[in-house]
Amino acid sequence: MATGVEEPVEASMDELELATSMAKSMVKPLAASVAELEFVTRGNFLTDSDDDLDLLKHEDMKVLAAQVVKIRSWGSLLFGALSPCRSFGGFPMGGKNPSKTLSLVFLTLFAIEACAQVPHSEAPVASPLSKAPPKFAHNARLRRMILGALFGSLTGFVASLLFLLSVRLLLLCACRPPILKGPVVFSPAISPKALQSALSGDAQSIPNGKYYRVVLEDSGLTVAAKRLLLGATDAGPPANSDSHKRRVQHELELLARVKHRNVMSLRAYIREQEHVWLVYDYLAGGSLEETMVNVRADQLKLAWDVRHRIAVGIAKGLRYLHFECGRRILHYSLKPSNVMLEEGCEPRLADFGLAMLANYRMDAPSTAYYAAPECFQSCRYTEKSDIYSFGMILGVLLTGKDPSHPFFAGETGRGSLGRWIRHLQQVGEARQALDVAMLGEELEEEEMLMAIRIAIVCMSDLPADRPSSDELVSMLTQLHSF
Repeated sequence: MATGVEEPVEASMDELELATSMAKSMVKPLAASVAELEFVTRGNFLTDSDDDLDLLKHEDMKVLAAQVVKIRSWGSLLFGALSPCRSFGGFPMGGKNPSKTLSLVFLTLFAIEACAQVPHSEAPVASPLSKAPPKFAHNARLRRMILGALFGSLTGFVASLLFLLSVRLLLLCACRPPILKGPVVFSPAISPKALQSALSGDAQSIPNGKYYRVVLEDSGLTVAAKRLLLGATDAGPPANSDSHKRRVQHELELLARVKHRNVMSLRAYIREQEHVWLVYDYLAGGSLEETMVNVRADQLKLAWDVRHRIAVGIAKGLRYLHFECGRRILHYSLKPSNVMLEEGCEPRLADFGLAMLANYRMDAPSTAYYAAPECFQSCRYTEKSDIYSFGMILGVLLTGKDPSHPFFAGETGRGSLGRWIRHLQQVGEARQALDVAMLGEELEEEEMLMAIRIAIVCMSDLPADRPSSDELVSMLTQLHSF
């Protein structure tokens, strides 16, 4: 008898397994979408930047938020429909009609999946996790970037310095001049072999610092050679080192470039173990010291006009060395023996700049009478020290006296030639200091008295009170106009 109640139809095992696999394949992407949308709605990705705030205002995020609500409502409906069912495959499956129940499940999952899909016409939304990192991660990345830039810049700077230093060292080594051996000649008129032959015999017995007359055999040219003992300076390298040899070679090449009428140019040199031969033009007039010796012995008459020409020539030579040549050169040893005279008594300065090659002693008897006071007090030598030495030479030309004479060691001589001339000038008896051998016309005496004043100014105790060599030339050349 039929009661009108349908018997429950049992689903087969194949249908149940098929439904289970289809449900799992649809639930997995849906669960991922729900988790991501819930992360968006909670705002866990928000940072303090303006880009993250603008992200919530995007139209796509509003659509996604609405979809979350739909998915949650459909999920509630799904789990409500499945609650009376029996369990199979991890899902509750029960009821009187499993086929209908499975159909309802499939329809519900399809509706949820359709709601979760984003329309294809809109651009996909980037993942918030990759769009906006947390604040602490952003700061750490910024610090790493800054430190990397700083360390990279510092490393590049140090590497550049090391590279430039290595290039400079390579250039210095490549451009370092070789040490020349044998005769070094700067004049085409001198033969190196003839010079070497002339200075290898008896010339080796010539004392240090003295000029030696040499005649070259091949050309018959007469030159003046001077033997100079080399010595290292206090602040320089040892005398036998390659550095000292290159320094001597450089200084001699500079002296060879000097070209002036009142200055003797170096024509050649020969470097030996402990000394060097310096070769100059031979001047038949000899030195000023030899000339003044003949004047004192009444063997030679030297008028004021000639003495004035000698003084002006010496001053012009100093002006060239101090101001007009490429590098300022100090004489260091200006005295009558280092002033050579041509025919006609035109002076030429010799032995200038040699203090860089050998240790010159200011307390030597031939030099001490012409050295400035500061050379003994503070061991300082400037161009004003050369001016003091010139003042002493001018005093010798005016008085005709030798500064080393015993007369100046007593009380009457005031201790030196300079003090004696200054004393006579102060007491108004400057005329008594003049050499009687050149007294004559009254006009010349006035010029000589003015020249005594110039000599006194040059021999001032303070270097600042002495004129420069340029001013000195003007003062001497204007004597005739006065």
